[in-house]
Amino acid sequence: MTADLLYSDTEEALRDSVRRLLAERCPPEAVMRLYDDAPPDFSDVWKQLAADLGAAGLLVPEQLGGAGASAREAAVVMEEIGRAVAPVPYLSSAVLATVALLRAGETETLAQLAKGASTAALVVPLSTAPGDVVGGVSAGDTGLTGQVSNVAGATTADVLVVPAVGSDGLQLHTVPRSAAGVDVSPVLALDMTRPLAHVRFSAAASSRVDTGSAGTAVTAALETGAALLASEQLGVAQWCFDTTLGYVKQRKQFGRAIGSYQAIKHRLADLWLEVGSAATAARYAADTCARGDEDATIAAALAQAYCSDAAVHVAEECIQLHGGIGMTWEYPAHLYLKRAKSDQLAFGTGYRHRARLAELVDLPVSSASG
Repeated sequence: MTADLLYSDTEEALRDSVRRLLAERCPPEAVMRLYDDAPPDFSDVWKQLAADLGAAGLLVPEQLGGAGASAREAAVVMEEIGRAVAPVPYLSSAVLATVALLRAGETETLAQLAKGASTAALVVPLSTAPGDVVGGVSAGDTGLTGQVSNVAGATTADVLVVPAVGSDGLQLHTVPRSAAGVDVSPVLALDMTRPLAHVRFSAAASSRVDTGSAGTAVTAALETGAALLASEQLGVAQWCFDTTLGYVKQRKQFGRAIGSYQAIKHRLADLWLEVGSAATAARYAADTCARGDEDATIAAALAQAYCSDAAVHVAEECIQLHGGIGMTWEYPAHLYLKRAKSDQLAFGTGYRHRARLAELVDLPVSSASG
């Protein structure tokens, strides 16, 4: 089947709705206040996105109260979240936790997530790449015990979705964040728009939700997360390019707009090509994921190998080409560089994905690390 990478009318309508909401409720000047001593609360923004627009239930089947949409629609939301560096738990709750629960066959928590009535977090380090061994928590007669570091979305999640090693191998459990024996400690991270936390379990009572498919469920969640994160990285890169292009057209030096200088034109042309290539890789990853295509694993690895580095490069060029103003705390460019750098390490580094891609297409992998 031939991939269609163009946005459908439905996807464009969804994009417009999400973009308007984030522009009104989540402007850059508000997001920058997350680094203040008393950061603002964006829970109302999440409620509107999750419940009013129905974004939380895009990947949930209709029979469970969701929209029954696909990864293509979820990618559109991720792209707009990246464009606004919105501090909402969409990746951690509506993608990672949702896909894991869906593949495990859980229904009760999924119905609540689809309505936007609660949020969840998959308790694995955000740096975990698809196919990595997941551990750190054990399931025994006394409950869950162990610790996992750098978990995305755990500080605001109502439910923790926990891969734990039990007597029959990897299991998937759910436990309320407020339950006895659960300790969630926020981590001071580079990107405060996507909070991380250390999660510790001390004989915490839980409910097992898988039927022997926990490993498959976690792998599917991580692979879907990696594929859709490329769309967020595309949104970051697109904002940086559009903003920089607009700036160099207006900023004058020696009586001329700086965008008229050949060196600036060449750099912008390179960035335009890089963003366009990122769009192709991200859209292909989302499309193959949505169709369950046999190339979905390859497409996700390819998208992360390219888009993670591209987003960082475009964000760095955004700051450089803005000159002095780009280096200031009051200008939002730093938000995008921080999100890009954080995303670059999520689900494995670019090197990890290039190595995995080489294995998937039967190419020899160098023993050197990078």
